[in-house]
Amino acid sequence: MSEHHTGPVETGAQMDYAEHERTYNQFIAAAKYGTAILVALMIGMAAGFFTAGGAIGGVAAFIVFSVIGVFMLR
Repeated sequence: MSEHHTGPVETGAQMDYAEHERTYNQFIAAAKYGTAILVALMIGMAAGFFTAGGAIGGVAAFIVFSVIGVFMLR
């Protein structure tokens, strides 16, 4: 007679669930902050290309919106 398993069978090393949770949380944080920085970059580029501010205005807009975005995510 064969044995029936009620759950999944892990082969190899046991999974470190605590490490998995830490890695997942770091990935989510990187995705959130990365998205905020990319949005700030797009706004800064638009400000630099389409306004009279030029490159200096675009860089200033990027810095301002980066700071705002990071603080909004906290």
